[in-house]
Order: sequence, then C-alpha cells, then structure tokens
Amino acid sequence: MARDVAVIGAGPGGLVAARWLAAQGFEPTIFERSPVLGGQWAGIAGRSGVWPTMHTNTSSVLTAFSDLDHDGPAVHPSNRDVLTYLERYARTFALTERIRFDCPVHRVGRDGTGWRIDHAGGTDHVERVVVASGRFQSPTRPTIPGLASFTGRAGVTSTFDYRGADPFRGARVLVVGGAISALEIASELAVLGAERVVVTQRRQRYVLPKFAAGVPSDHRMFTRYGVLAGETLPPAEVDAQVLRIVLEAGGSPDQYGAPTPDPSPSVAGVTLCQQYLPLVAEGRIAVRPWPTSVSGRSVRFSDGRSEDFDAILFGTGFEATLPFLSEDVREVLGADGEHLDVDRYTFHPDLPGLAFAGMWDQSGGYFVPLELQARWIAYAWGGAVRAPDVGEQRAAVATCRARRGTPQKTRMNAAALGFARAAGVEPHLERWPDLRRALLFGPLAPSQFRLEGPDALPGAAERFARDASTFGCITTGDFTDLERRHLEAIGAPAPA
Repeated sequence: MARDVAVIGAGPGGLVAARWLAAQGFEPTIFERSPVLGGQWAGIAGRSGVWPTMHTNTSSVLTAFSDLDHDGPAVHPSNRDVLTYLERYARTFALTERIRFDCPVHRVGRDGTGWRIDHAGGTDHVERVVVASGRFQSPTRPTIPGLASFTGRAGVTSTFDYRGADPFRGARVLVVGGAISALEIASELAVLGAERVVVTQRRQRYVLPKFAAGVPSDHRMFTRYGVLAGETLPPAEVDAQVLRIVLEAGGSPDQYGAPTPDPSPSVAGVTLCQQYLPLVAEGRIAVRPWPTSVSGRSVRFSDGRSEDFDAILFGTGFEATLPFLSEDVREVLGADGEHLDVDRYTFHPDLPGLAFAGMWDQSGGYFVPLELQARWIAYAWGGAVRAPDVGEQRAAVATCRARRGTPQKTRMNAAALGFARAAGVEPHLERWPDLRRALLFGPLAPSQFRLEGPDALPGAAERFARDASTFGCITTGDFTDLERRHLEAIGAPAPA
C-alpha cells in the first residue's frame, strides 16, 4: 500500500497525474466510470459536453502536454483529434493498463493514515488519492419565472446535451449565455438551418476570434508577461493592455451590432469564438437582454419586448459536484457547487494524501496547467520539491474562504505560472538570454517548463523556440518598443 495512489477519472487531468506519479515511483490506479478514457473528450452523451462538430478554442501548441506533440496539421484540433491524442498519450506512458474501466467510485473517505475507495468493483485501501473527476459535468440553469411552462416543440435543454443542429432545423432558438459553448453552438445553429437564433446574456462579453492576423489568439492572451503585469501593475493598466489585444484582434462587439460591453475586460469577460460576431453583423444572430419571464412559447426580455421560440438552450456554466467525497471530507473542504477551500486548487493541510487536479474554473486551455499541477503533486509527494508548508497552506485556505461571493474564474496563464513555481519548473529569465523575449511575450507552450528544474530536457530550448515562433508571433529577436515599455512598467527593463 505504501506507494499506491487512486486517481479518480481518466480524462486529461487523471491521465497526466498518473503519468507523473508513476515517474516518481508511485503505483497509480485510475478509476474511470466510462468504458473508454478521455473524460469530456470521449463525447459520451450525458457525460460530456463535447458535441460532434466541436473544435478546440485553444491552439494545438497549448492543447498538449510537454512530452507529446499533436501529429495532425490542425491549428485548432477537433474533439476527435484530442481524444486520439489522449489515447496515444495513454499508450506512450503505459497508462491504459492502469485504468479500471466501467468502475465508478461511490465513496472516498479517510481510513486511518490512508484512504478507503469504495467503487463498483469493491474496496481499495490506498495511501493517497488524486481527484481528477472533472469540473464541467453538471450544467447549471438560472431561475427564470415561468420557465417550467415553456411549450416550444424542441423544449428546454443545455448546451451540455447538444449533439447537433438537426433537432433545431427550421426552429426559433433562444441561446442563453455568453461563454464558448453558447456562442459556438449559436453560430452553428445560425448556419445549419435554424429559422432564427437569438442570444441573451446578463452582460455583453468581448469576443476574441480564435485566429487573428495569422496567429492563434491564445498565443497573445496567455503569456508570462500577462501574469507579471497582473502582479505588479494597477488593475486599470492591466485592463487597458488586455483591451488593446482584444480590440486589435477583433474589434468591439458594438461595431458588429451587439451591445456595448463594459470598458473593463475583467468585468465584461472575454470569450474566444471565431464566427459569432460576424454572424451578428450579418443579422443571422440577434442579441437580446436577459429574459425576465416565460409563458408558453413566449419569452419576455428586460427591455419589455417578447418573442416566441421553439427551443431554449442554456449555456450558463457548471456546478462543481463531488458526490463521492465523504461528508467529513466535504466539511473540511467547505465543498459546495462552486468552492473548494484548498491551497492553489490542490491540497488541504488537514487532508494529507488527498489532492485535486483540474477542479478550478478558468478561461483558456487546461492542458498546460493540468500538467504543471500534476507535476507539483507528484514532486511534492515524491520528494523532488519541498512539500507545501502547513502554515502557508492554512493562509491559502483562509484566502479561499475570504473570496467566497466574488468571481472565481482565473486565467490559464495565472494558473500555469502558479503551478510551475510550486513545482520548481518556472524558467529563470537570466539563464536564457536568447529566449527572454519568447519567455515573456510568447505563448505558455509546455516545452518552456522542461527547460530547468526536475525533469528538464536537453532539447527543450530548441523546441520552445520553435513553438514560440510557429506563427510568427514571437521570435528570439529584439524587443519591440511596445514590449520595452511594458517591461519598464513592471520594473523589468529589456536588455539594451
């Protein structure tokens, strides 16, 4: 039992956790309730919000782990490409034989100094547990008076259950929400035969095209500099810099005929979606304020107008559900539908041997921070880095509790850098003068986190230089004047 770890979930988080735990000498067993691996990317109805025509809104460089590239040409892989990638990853690191398929976990509870796992195949006693069961499985639906009375022929459903446009051909569809699934599905319906598509949102988000001027937008948005700026600059200045990127790439929604968003991107939010705003501009998608009531087929909006619909699709977020955790564990964690009181989304000082992977809400791709979090877990448990200080953990837990009631979403680059620092793999800029510009303003490619620290790779510098310059966004050349001004603002001037 001494080195046994139960990993709950065979999606990206569970697979990458098991890979790095095994590298540290642990014996992970992965418990997966489905008959196949992949988690959301398996596309199983009722267990996945991935629809058949879905492509990633993050680039292939940032939708990969550090030791396996995608083998296809797509810049934004399809869901099938991602599943194939995960299957190949599992084969490469001999993970498939560690998975117990069709084996849902019923209960996880403390068992002396270890943990007891009750599952469909019986009971296991292990030293440690990684919960990687996923954050996006239980869609939420806001309360709208009269919603239960809706009589449209295609009914009320969630984007989580959307499996294609066929049921909505010739229909008048109201899509509720402003995040990626709502906007992508609204766009698909508008071009695949819906009679009318209306999107309603509590607030207008900025919408960033997935690809702009030949460069994936996530390569511009999720950088190390963005984290440093957030740590050192006034929030208004950070907002101004983010807004500049968004407006240069895609303009403002009001230019397309959508409502005017809040001047602050951090207040309005940003969604990556390629086709939505052009379809609004063409009149193929209409935008309405938030609904105030439903009666039969009729939906009334806050501007006083009403309209009849055949279907309502909700893309309004998810509740975090961990029903298998014992009641005492849930109490320690303060677990509810939105919160877990843990240190950096991972550990709790009063629950040694328990860790969480991927259980946070963010904008941007998950693969890079998932791998860094997995490495931190494996390194901390295996002794490759200093275990987290209990006092620091208690302070982090107190901060989590104090933030309840405030927006919980984080950004991919902040999560990734936080985990990289904890795992001891954030590269030191002074050690890589030829890569300094790419390390600051280039994409958070996973290869940069193999430059130094545990598991550094000899060829990582060349690979990162390639990843950073793939789309001509970042090279190893001189800093631009704008980049120099940005660096001076955060107290890190570029070399002459």
